[in-house]
Amino acid sequence: MSTRARARRRPISWRRVVVAVIAPVAALIFSLLVSSIALLLIHKSPFTAFHQMLSYGLQTNSMIAIVNTAIPLYIAGLAVAIGFKMNLFNIGVEGQYRLAALLAAAVGAELHLPPPIHITVILLIAIAVGAVWAGVAGLLKVTRGVSEVISTIMLNFIAFGLIAYLLAPGRLQKPVSASDLTTQTRTIPDSGLMPALLHNPFQSLSGVLIIAVILGLLYYVLVWRTRFGYDLRAAGLNPEAARVSGVGLRTLIMQTMLLSGAIAGLVGMNQVLFFSRAYTLDFPQDLGFSGIAVALVGRNNPIGIALAALLFGFLQRSSQILDLNNVPKEITQIMTGVIILSVVIAYEVVQRWSQAQEVKAAAEQTRHATAAADAKVSA
Repeated sequence: MSTRARARRRPISWRRVVVAVIAPVAALIFSLLVSSIALLLIHKSPFTAFHQMLSYGLQTNSMIAIVNTAIPLYIAGLAVAIGFKMNLFNIGVEGQYRLAALLAAAVGAELHLPPPIHITVILLIAIAVGAVWAGVAGLLKVTRGVSEVISTIMLNFIAFGLIAYLLAPGRLQKPVSASDLTTQTRTIPDSGLMPALLHNPFQSLSGVLIIAVILGLLYYVLVWRTRFGYDLRAAGLNPEAARVSGVGLRTLIMQTMLLSGAIAGLVGMNQVLFFSRAYTLDFPQDLGFSGIAVALVGRNNPIGIALAALLFGFLQRSSQILDLNNVPKEITQIMTGVIILSVVIAYEVVQRWSQAQEVKAAAEQTRHATAAADAKVSA
Protein backbone atom coordinates (compact mmCIF):
# COMPACT_ATOMS: atom_id res chain seq x y z
CA MET A 1 0.00 0.00 0.00
CA SER A 2 1.37 3.41 -0.95
CA THR A 3 2.00 6.21 1.53
CA ARG A 4 -0.75 8.28 -0.10
CA ALA A 5 -3.26 5.42 0.28
CA ARG A 6 -2.35 4.96 3.94
CA ALA A 7 -2.74 8.69 4.53
CA ARG A 8 -6.22 8.61 3.02
CA ARG A 9 -7.23 5.69 5.24
CA ARG A 10 -6.04 7.17 8.53
CA PRO A 11 -8.69 9.93 8.89
CA ILE A 12 -11.51 7.44 8.24
CA SER A 13 -10.11 4.98 10.81
CA TRP A 14 -9.66 7.77 13.34
CA ARG A 15 -13.22 8.97 12.89
CA ARG A 16 -14.52 5.45 13.40
CA VAL A 17 -12.64 5.32 16.69
CA VAL A 18 -14.22 8.64 17.68
CA VAL A 19 -17.72 7.34 16.93
CA ALA A 20 -17.10 4.00 18.66
CA VAL A 21 -15.42 5.29 21.81
CA ILE A 22 -16.10 8.96 22.51
CA ALA A 23 -19.88 8.80 22.07
CA PRO A 24 -20.60 6.09 24.69
CA VAL A 25 -18.01 7.53 27.08
CA ALA A 26 -19.58 10.98 26.81
CA ALA A 27 -23.01 9.47 27.35
CA LEU A 28 -21.82 7.63 30.46
CA ILE A 29 -20.24 10.80 31.90
CA PHE A 30 -23.44 12.73 31.21
CA SER A 31 -25.53 10.04 32.95
CA LEU A 32 -23.23 10.24 35.99
CA LEU A 33 -23.69 14.02 36.11
CA VAL A 34 -27.49 13.75 35.93
CA SER A 35 -27.51 11.00 38.57
CA SER A 36 -25.26 13.14 40.78
CA ILE A 37 -27.74 15.99 40.58
CA ALA A 38 -30.55 13.61 41.52
CA LEU A 39 -28.55 12.37 44.52
CA LEU A 40 -27.73 15.91 45.66
CA LEU A 41 -31.42 16.83 45.48
CA ILE A 42 -32.19 14.12 48.06
CA HIS A 43 -29.17 15.16 50.15
CA LYS A 44 -27.01 12.12 49.35
CA SER A 45 -23.34 12.21 48.41
CA PRO A 46 -22.77 11.13 44.77
CA PHE A 47 -19.17 10.13 45.52
CA THR A 48 -20.24 7.87 48.39
CA ALA A 49 -23.03 6.28 46.36
CA PHE A 50 -20.86 5.61 43.31
CA HIS A 51 -18.04 4.28 45.49
CA GLN A 52 -20.45 1.87 47.16
CA MET A 53 -21.76 0.72 43.79
CA LEU A 54 -18.27 0.16 42.40
CA SER A 55 -16.94 -1.62 45.50
CA TYR A 56 -19.95 -3.91 45.70
CA GLY A 57 -19.97 -4.59 41.96
CA LEU A 58 -16.30 -5.66 41.93
CA GLN A 59 -16.76 -8.37 44.55
CA THR A 60 -16.43 -11.92 43.22
CA ASN A 61 -20.02 -12.84 44.03
CA SER A 62 -21.27 -9.68 42.36
CA MET A 63 -19.19 -10.16 39.20
CA ILE A 64 -20.59 -13.67 38.73
CA ALA A 65 -24.12 -12.36 39.31
CA ILE A 66 -23.51 -9.52 36.83
CA VAL A 67 -22.40 -11.96 34.11
CA ASN A 68 -25.38 -14.23 34.79
CA THR A 69 -27.68 -11.21 34.52
CA ALA A 70 -25.98 -10.03 31.34
CA ILE A 71 -26.34 -13.37 29.51
CA PRO A 72 -30.07 -13.11 28.66
CA LEU A 73 -29.73 -9.37 28.06
CA TYR A 74 -26.94 -10.04 25.55
CA ILE A 75 -28.95 -12.68 23.69
CA ALA A 76 -31.99 -10.38 23.62
CA GLY A 77 -29.78 -7.57 22.32
CA LEU A 78 -28.54 -9.78 19.47
CA ALA A 79 -32.11 -10.76 18.59
CA VAL A 80 -33.12 -7.10 18.32
CA ALA A 81 -29.88 -6.00 16.62
CA ILE A 82 -30.15 -8.31 13.63
CA GLY A 83 -33.51 -6.73 12.85
CA PHE A 84 -32.13 -3.23 13.41
CA LYS A 85 -29.52 -3.92 10.73
CA MET A 86 -32.35 -3.90 8.20
CA ASN A 87 -34.38 -1.24 10.00
CA LEU A 88 -36.80 -3.90 11.24
CA PHE A 89 -38.08 -3.34 14.79
CA ASN A 90 -38.77 -6.68 16.42
CA ILE A 91 -40.64 -5.46 19.50
CA GLY A 92 -41.91 -9.00 20.03
CA VAL A 93 -38.81 -10.54 21.61
CA GLU A 94 -40.65 -10.50 24.95
CA GLY A 95 -43.43 -12.77 23.78
CA GLN A 96 -41.13 -14.89 21.64
CA TYR A 97 -38.71 -15.86 24.41
CA ARG A 98 -41.40 -16.46 27.04
CA LEU A 99 -43.49 -18.70 24.81
CA ALA A 100 -40.35 -20.51 23.63
CA ALA A 101 -39.20 -21.02 27.22
CA LEU A 102 -42.58 -22.43 28.26
CA LEU A 103 -42.81 -24.99 25.46
CA ALA A 104 -39.11 -25.92 25.60
CA ALA A 105 -39.32 -26.46 29.36
CA ALA A 106 -42.51 -28.50 29.06
CA VAL A 107 -41.10 -30.79 26.37
CA GLY A 108 -37.69 -31.01 28.03
CA ALA A 109 -39.28 -32.19 31.27
CA GLU A 110 -40.88 -35.15 29.49
CA LEU A 111 -37.67 -36.36 27.82
CA HIS A 112 -34.99 -38.67 29.19
CA LEU A 113 -31.98 -38.51 26.87
CA PRO A 114 -28.19 -38.36 27.14
CA PRO A 115 -27.12 -34.89 28.38
CA PRO A 116 -25.77 -33.40 25.11
CA ILE A 117 -28.76 -34.62 23.09
CA HIS A 118 -31.25 -33.59 25.76
CA ILE A 119 -29.88 -30.04 25.95
CA THR A 120 -29.72 -29.79 22.16
CA VAL A 121 -33.36 -30.84 21.77
CA ILE A 122 -34.51 -28.23 24.30
CA LEU A 123 -32.50 -25.52 22.56
CA LEU A 124 -33.85 -26.51 19.13
CA ILE A 125 -37.43 -26.38 20.41
CA ALA A 126 -36.83 -22.90 21.83
CA ILE A 127 -35.26 -21.77 18.55
CA ALA A 128 -38.12 -23.17 16.49
CA VAL A 129 -40.87 -21.63 18.65
CA GLY A 130 -39.20 -18.22 18.66
CA ALA A 131 -38.65 -18.32 14.89
CA VAL A 132 -42.23 -19.36 14.15
CA TRP A 133 -43.71 -16.67 16.40
CA ALA A 134 -41.54 -13.95 14.81
CA GLY A 135 -42.20 -15.44 11.38
CA VAL A 136 -45.89 -14.61 11.76
CA ALA A 137 -44.99 -10.91 11.92
CA GLY A 138 -42.62 -11.32 8.97
CA LEU A 139 -45.33 -13.03 6.92
CA LEU A 140 -47.82 -10.29 7.68
CA LYS A 141 -45.30 -7.66 6.58
CA VAL A 142 -44.32 -9.24 3.25
CA THR A 143 -47.84 -10.33 2.26
CA ARG A 144 -50.06 -7.59 3.69
CA GLY A 145 -47.65 -4.76 4.43
CA VAL A 146 -48.44 -4.79 8.16
CA SER A 147 -45.83 -2.92 10.19
CA GLU A 148 -43.70 -5.32 12.21
CA VAL A 149 -43.89 -2.90 15.15
CA ILE A 150 -47.67 -3.27 15.37
CA SER A 151 -47.78 -7.00 14.65
CA THR A 152 -45.02 -7.94 17.11
CA ILE A 153 -46.63 -5.89 19.89
CA MET A 154 -49.96 -7.60 19.25
CA LEU A 155 -48.26 -10.99 19.14
CA ASN A 156 -46.76 -10.25 22.55
CA PHE A 157 -50.22 -10.00 24.08
CA ILE A 158 -51.37 -13.13 22.25
CA ALA A 159 -48.30 -14.98 23.58
CA PHE A 160 -49.00 -13.83 27.15
CA GLY A 161 -52.58 -15.04 26.90
CA LEU A 162 -51.48 -18.35 25.40
CA ILE A 163 -48.95 -18.84 28.20
CA ALA A 164 -51.63 -18.18 30.84
CA TYR A 165 -53.88 -20.72 29.14
CA LEU A 166 -51.22 -23.42 28.83
CA LEU A 167 -49.73 -22.94 32.31
CA ALA A 168 -52.86 -24.18 34.02
CA PRO A 169 -53.91 -27.37 35.80
CA GLY A 170 -54.60 -30.20 33.41
CA ARG A 171 -52.38 -28.71 30.71
CA LEU A 172 -48.66 -27.95 31.13
CA GLN A 173 -48.68 -27.13 34.82
CA LYS A 174 -47.01 -29.59 37.18
CA PRO A 175 -49.53 -31.38 39.43
CA VAL A 176 -49.89 -29.38 42.63
CA SER A 177 -49.40 -31.11 45.98
CA ALA A 178 -50.21 -29.95 49.49
CA SER A 179 -46.51 -29.29 50.14
CA ASP A 180 -45.76 -27.60 46.83
CA LEU A 181 -48.16 -25.01 45.46
CA THR A 182 -45.71 -23.56 42.91
CA THR A 183 -47.23 -22.82 39.51
CA GLN A 184 -44.75 -24.17 36.98
CA THR A 185 -44.11 -26.85 34.39
CA ARG A 186 -42.60 -30.18 35.39
CA THR A 187 -38.94 -30.06 36.40
CA ILE A 188 -36.36 -30.81 33.71
CA PRO A 189 -34.15 -33.84 34.57
CA ASP A 190 -30.48 -33.29 35.31
CA SER A 191 -29.55 -34.55 31.84
CA GLY A 192 -31.21 -31.47 30.30
CA LEU A 193 -29.44 -28.86 32.41
CA MET A 194 -26.42 -26.73 31.55
CA PRO A 195 -23.43 -27.25 33.87
CA ALA A 196 -21.81 -24.45 35.84
CA LEU A 197 -18.61 -22.96 34.43
CA LEU A 198 -17.50 -21.71 37.83
CA HIS A 199 -18.80 -22.89 41.20
CA ASN A 200 -19.40 -20.39 43.99
CA PRO A 201 -21.14 -20.83 47.36
CA PHE A 202 -23.56 -17.99 46.61
CA GLN A 203 -24.12 -18.21 42.85
CA SER A 204 -22.33 -20.25 40.18
CA LEU A 205 -21.47 -19.01 36.70
CA SER A 206 -24.03 -20.26 34.18
CA GLY A 207 -22.89 -22.56 31.36
CA VAL A 208 -25.33 -20.74 29.07
CA LEU A 209 -22.53 -18.18 28.75
CA ILE A 210 -20.99 -20.52 26.17
CA ILE A 211 -24.16 -20.35 24.08
CA ALA A 212 -24.14 -16.54 24.31
CA VAL A 213 -20.51 -16.38 23.13
CA ILE A 214 -21.22 -18.71 20.21
CA LEU A 215 -24.23 -16.60 19.22
CA GLY A 216 -22.10 -13.45 19.28
CA LEU A 217 -19.49 -15.03 17.00
CA LEU A 218 -22.14 -16.36 14.61
CA TYR A 219 -23.82 -12.94 14.56
CA TYR A 220 -20.54 -11.25 13.62
CA VAL A 221 -19.74 -13.77 10.87
CA LEU A 222 -23.27 -13.66 9.48
CA VAL A 223 -23.59 -9.86 9.40
CA TRP A 224 -20.06 -8.88 8.34
CA ARG A 225 -18.64 -11.91 6.55
CA THR A 226 -21.44 -13.32 4.39
CA ARG A 227 -23.43 -12.27 1.35
CA PHE A 228 -26.60 -12.37 3.44
CA GLY A 229 -25.07 -9.91 5.90
CA TYR A 230 -23.99 -7.61 3.08
CA ASP A 231 -27.51 -7.60 1.65
CA LEU A 232 -28.90 -7.06 5.14
CA ARG A 233 -26.74 -3.99 5.77
CA ALA A 234 -27.30 -2.65 2.26
CA ALA A 235 -31.07 -2.94 2.65
CA GLY A 236 -30.84 -1.17 5.99
CA LEU A 237 -28.92 1.75 4.51
CA ASN A 238 -30.95 2.11 1.31
CA PRO A 239 -33.74 -0.39 0.57
CA GLU A 240 -34.44 1.01 -2.91
CA ALA A 241 -30.80 0.80 -3.99
CA ALA A 242 -30.58 -2.73 -2.60
CA ARG A 243 -33.71 -3.75 -4.50
CA VAL A 244 -32.39 -2.31 -7.76
CA SER A 245 -29.10 -4.18 -7.26
CA GLY A 246 -30.97 -7.49 -7.10
CA VAL A 247 -31.70 -7.98 -3.40
CA GLY A 248 -35.04 -9.70 -2.79
CA LEU A 249 -36.42 -7.51 -0.02
CA ARG A 250 -39.46 -9.67 0.76
CA THR A 251 -37.32 -12.79 1.15
CA LEU A 252 -34.74 -10.87 3.17
CA ILE A 253 -37.40 -9.49 5.52
CA MET A 254 -38.76 -12.97 6.14
CA GLN A 255 -35.30 -14.44 6.73
CA THR A 256 -34.36 -11.62 9.10
CA MET A 257 -37.52 -11.98 11.19
CA LEU A 258 -37.03 -15.75 11.42
CA LEU A 259 -33.42 -15.30 12.54
CA SER A 260 -34.38 -12.62 15.05
CA GLY A 261 -37.08 -14.86 16.50
CA ALA A 262 -34.76 -17.88 16.58
CA ILE A 263 -32.23 -15.94 18.67
CA ALA A 264 -35.03 -14.53 20.83
CA GLY A 265 -36.16 -18.07 21.62
CA LEU A 266 -32.89 -18.62 23.49
CA VAL A 267 -33.24 -15.62 25.82
CA GLY A 268 -35.02 -17.63 28.51
CA MET A 269 -32.68 -20.61 28.40
CA ASN A 270 -30.42 -19.21 31.12
CA GLN A 271 -33.34 -19.40 33.53
CA VAL A 272 -34.76 -22.70 32.26
CA LEU A 273 -31.54 -24.69 31.88
CA PHE A 274 -29.60 -23.35 34.84
CA PHE A 275 -31.65 -21.64 37.55
CA SER A 276 -35.31 -22.67 37.78
CA ARG A 277 -35.18 -25.93 35.74
CA ALA A 278 -38.75 -25.15 34.64
CA TYR A 279 -41.02 -22.38 33.41
CA THR A 280 -42.47 -20.76 36.52
CA LEU A 281 -45.19 -18.23 37.10
CA ASP A 282 -42.55 -15.69 38.20
CA PHE A 283 -40.38 -16.26 35.12
CA PRO A 284 -38.13 -13.22 34.40
CA GLN A 285 -40.00 -10.58 32.42
CA ASP A 286 -39.10 -7.51 30.34
CA LEU A 287 -35.86 -9.07 29.05
CA GLY A 288 -37.07 -8.50 25.49
CA PHE A 289 -37.72 -4.82 26.06
CA SER A 290 -34.39 -4.47 27.86
CA GLY A 291 -32.77 -6.09 24.83
CA ILE A 292 -33.90 -3.13 22.73
CA ALA A 293 -32.04 -0.76 25.03
CA VAL A 294 -28.97 -3.03 25.05
CA ALA A 295 -28.90 -3.14 21.24
CA LEU A 296 -29.25 0.65 21.02
CA VAL A 297 -26.46 1.32 23.51
CA GLY A 298 -24.26 -1.35 21.88
CA ARG A 299 -24.90 0.07 18.39
CA ASN A 300 -25.81 -3.40 17.03
CA ASN A 301 -22.20 -4.52 17.40
CA PRO A 302 -21.63 -7.84 19.24
CA ILE A 303 -18.85 -6.40 21.41
CA GLY A 304 -20.79 -3.21 22.08
CA ILE A 305 -23.89 -5.24 22.98
CA ALA A 306 -21.81 -7.34 25.39
CA LEU A 307 -20.48 -4.23 27.13
CA ALA A 308 -23.97 -2.74 27.31
CA ALA A 309 -25.36 -5.97 28.78
CA LEU A 310 -22.61 -6.02 31.42
CA LEU A 311 -23.27 -2.35 32.24
CA PHE A 312 -26.98 -3.01 32.72
CA GLY A 313 -26.15 -6.08 34.80
CA PHE A 314 -23.81 -3.98 36.94
CA LEU A 315 -26.46 -1.32 37.52
CA GLN A 316 -29.03 -3.94 38.46
CA ARG A 317 -26.66 -5.64 40.89
CA SER A 318 -25.27 -2.47 42.46
CA SER A 319 -28.75 -1.12 43.13
CA GLN A 320 -28.97 -3.66 45.97
CA ILE A 321 -26.16 -2.03 47.95
CA LEU A 322 -27.75 1.39 47.52
CA ASP A 323 -30.99 0.10 48.98
CA LEU A 324 -29.14 -1.30 52.00
CA ASN A 325 -27.49 2.08 52.61
CA ASN A 326 -30.72 4.11 52.53
CA VAL A 327 -30.05 5.42 49.05
CA PRO A 328 -33.06 4.98 46.72
CA LYS A 329 -32.16 2.18 44.30
CA GLU A 330 -34.25 3.98 41.70
CA ILE A 331 -31.14 6.08 41.08
CA THR A 332 -29.87 3.21 38.91
CA GLN A 333 -33.06 3.42 36.86
CA ILE A 334 -32.37 7.11 36.31
CA MET A 335 -28.84 6.23 35.20
CA THR A 336 -30.12 3.54 32.83
CA GLY A 337 -32.66 5.84 31.22
CA VAL A 338 -30.21 8.70 30.85
CA ILE A 339 -27.56 6.37 29.39
CA ILE A 340 -29.98 5.11 26.74
CA LEU A 341 -31.16 8.58 25.78
CA SER A 342 -27.73 10.21 25.85
CA VAL A 343 -26.07 7.38 23.90
CA VAL A 344 -28.58 7.75 21.08
CA ILE A 345 -28.12 11.53 21.02
CA ALA A 346 -24.32 11.35 21.38
CA TYR A 347 -23.94 8.84 18.56
CA GLU A 348 -26.12 10.95 16.28
CA VAL A 349 -24.17 14.13 17.05
CA VAL A 350 -20.77 12.48 16.65
CA GLN A 351 -21.90 10.65 13.51
CA ARG A 352 -23.05 13.88 11.89
CA TRP A 353 -19.83 15.62 12.88
CA SER A 354 -17.82 12.75 11.42
CA GLN A 355 -19.79 12.83 8.17
CA ALA A 356 -19.29 16.58 7.92
CA GLN A 357 -15.53 16.11 8.38
CA GLU A 358 -15.46 13.43 5.68
CA VAL A 359 -17.33 15.69 3.25
CA LYS A 360 -14.91 18.50 4.05
CA ALA A 361 -11.90 16.22 3.50
CA ALA A 362 -13.34 14.95 0.21
CA ALA A 363 -13.94 18.51 -0.98
CA GLU A 364 -10.37 19.43 -0.04
CA GLN A 365 -8.98 16.48 -1.98
CA THR A 366 -11.11 17.38 -4.99
CA ARG A 367 -9.87 20.98 -4.85
CA HIS A 368 -6.23 19.84 -4.74
CA ALA A 369 -6.80 17.38 -7.58
CA THR A 370 -8.46 20.07 -9.71
CA ALA A 371 -5.62 22.51 -9.02
CA ALA A 372 -3.03 19.87 -9.95
CA ALA A 373 -4.88 19.09 -13.17
CA ASP A 374 -5.09 22.77 -14.10
CA ALA A 375 -1.37 23.20 -13.41
CA LYS A 376 -0.58 20.22 -15.61
CA VAL A 377 -2.71 21.61 -18.46
CA SER A 378 -1.04 25.02 -18.14
CA ALA A 379 2.40 23.42 -18.27
